Formats: sequence, C-alpha cells, structure tokens
Amino acid sequence: MTNLIVAFLTLLIVSMSSLYIYRKRKTGIKCIGCPCAKSCAGKCHSQTIRGTH
Repeated sequence: MTNLIVAFLTLLIVSMSSLYIYRKRKTGIKCIGCPCAKSCAGKCHSQTIRGTH
C-alpha cells in the first residue's frame, strides 16, 4: 500500500511539472525560469546574464 501511495505521488509531481512546462511553452516563453522571460531568444546558456540580454 505504501508503494502505491509513493508511486501515485511521484506520478502526480511529474505530471504537474510537465503541465506547467507545457503551459509556459504554449504562451511563448522559450526559456522557463529565465529572468528575461518572453524576450529571451532561447540562447541563455551561451550568454552571461547581467540585467538583460
């Protein structure tokens, strides 16, 4: 029974995080968690963030 509860909670966490990512991508945000949000070109990993980029 405990294993079933743990599996359900794990599935719930994974599905909710996937839904969050899907909704953010649908609104046009390319880099989720990026401080530049929608103005980001999706290449944050190659640039240093200092205010805006």
